[in-house]
Amino acid sequence: MRRRVKLILIIFALFLILLVSRLYFLSIKSNAYYERLSHENITKTEFYTAPRGEIKDRLGVDLAINKLGFSLLLKPHLKKDELRFALDFISKNLSDYDIEKIKDLYAKSSSPYNHKDIKVINFIPYDKLISKFVLFKSQDIFIISPASKRFYPQGEMMAHILGYVAKADKKDEESSKITKLIGLSGKTGIEKYYNTLLQGSLGEKEKKVTALNKTLRTIKDIKPTSSNLTLSVDVRVQEFIKELFLDLSGAIIVMDANDGSILAAGSYPEYDNNNFVNGISQDDWQDMIKDLNHPFTNKFLHGLYPPGSSTKPQVLLSYLNSKLINANEKLLCEGEISLGKRKFRCWNQYGHGEVDAKKAIKESCDVYFYKGGLRVGIDKISTDLSRYEFGKKTGVDLPSEFIGTVPSRNWKIEKFGEGWHKGETLNTVIGQGDFLVTPLQVATATALVATGKLVTPHFIKSIDDKNITFKKEDILTPIEKKNLPYIQEGMYEVCNKKGGTAYKYNSSKIKIAGKTGTSQVVGIPQDEIKRMSEDDLKYFKKSHAWFSTYAPYKNPQFIVTAIIEHGGHGGSAAGEIVS
Repeated sequence: MRRRVKLILIIFALFLILLVSRLYFLSIKSNAYYERLSHENITKTEFYTAPRGEIKDRLGVDLAINKLGFSLLLKPHLKKDELRFALDFISKNLSDYDIEKIKDLYAKSSSPYNHKDIKVINFIPYDKLISKFVLFKSQDIFIISPASKRFYPQGEMMAHILGYVAKADKKDEESSKITKLIGLSGKTGIEKYYNTLLQGSLGEKEKKVTALNKTLRTIKDIKPTSSNLTLSVDVRVQEFIKELFLDLSGAIIVMDANDGSILAAGSYPEYDNNNFVNGISQDDWQDMIKDLNHPFTNKFLHGLYPPGSSTKPQVLLSYLNSKLINANEKLLCEGEISLGKRKFRCWNQYGHGEVDAKKAIKESCDVYFYKGGLRVGIDKISTDLSRYEFGKKTGVDLPSEFIGTVPSRNWKIEKFGEGWHKGETLNTVIGQGDFLVTPLQVATATALVATGKLVTPHFIKSIDDKNITFKKEDILTPIEKKNLPYIQEGMYEVCNKKGGTAYKYNSSKIKIAGKTGTSQVVGIPQDEIKRMSEDDLKYFKKSHAWFSTYAPYKNPQFIVTAIIEHGGHGGSAAGEIVS
């Protein structure tokens, strides 16, 4: 009996301990949990954004701004008659908007599980809605909220530099919380490269609210931020070069020779980036991509062209650096050389006679470069050209820069699995064959020859009025520095001495130095005794015309590099524009 009572008392004691423990947990330990849960039930956190940062030119002219307006939202869970009334109301007061699209948009977003207001019109200009603002506010099914829309005042003139803002895709949204909230992202150009700065940081507001969502007080309010950008470009120069390229296709860059800041850059024909802000129509897009002059391609950044003779100054710099050729040494040009069973002709079928380094640049003698290329060899030449930043990114502050190609033994093995031939060296040294460059690379390489320093081309001048500086590098060897004046003098004579390839076309009042180039679009058989005139070729078979210059000659301040697609001879086509 006593054992049974003892057992009952033990069971009762265990039950009592369990009960007290549970009571302690509910009343003491879980208090913090329920307090936090209660806090969450009575606080509301909202994230909001600052207007996207604006972009101006170096003198403060607006390049990218935000137009102010409104967006229109409808309450969720509208009944059929309420939705019909809302659509009729919109149709009557905002007749420019497609009611069927609005209806479809609402249907996609409306569900029993969605309790948020549904945005049916992203942007209504301020002037269009302000006179009917009270009318819409009087209907409780409508919600009107402030909105902004990106606008590019300069239109197509700056499209390839600025890029544009458009609806964010999933990849954009996954990379940034603020992008997902805004639903927009920079897609190309400056808008994309500096997207994080232009978007800025999220604002966060935490409020204490009632069960009916009425605000009692604000607990925390962190203001959003965004950055404004000032570019180095000058709208006045942009307008000037736009007029020069009115009926032409190609690209041009105007750059500070000493710090790499870009004063103007154009790719022609252009397009209006405002068309992309709300989504370009399928017909307009098809017209653009079918245009054989490729208006959507940024040619100074993504255009890959054989450089022709425009890179002969850099090739000559490599020759002299090798010590295998002396600047004063004269090589005989009789109009051609033979290599095996092939003949490699000079552009001047009669030859240039005795040619030294300076004359080779002035008259752009192909035979001088053929003979020099065979002596120096592609290994040395390609290594130096890569050091001069060909076949590499220049570091410009625009996205997806193309790098081009510097042909070499290793490049050919990796790409084609084949060995190198001497004939390919001859094509490379005159800027033909597989040698491909962008206009921006040629401009940067011209600055190297003009100043002896390698600059980083860039568009940014300041961020929130804080100036940004870029490094310039001293990459030339002592031998290259010693021989640089020979090349500079040759480039001066190109433009200012009789017989120079740009002499007849130079009208500049400032003493300039430069190099012309003609890059073939179609191959010209080497067994032709006389080359066909560029004027006799059909437009799309004509060579591209290059001219890259610096000025003033004695104190280089500016680089101007231009390429005219299918322009023929570099001196006549590009030379007239640059000078």
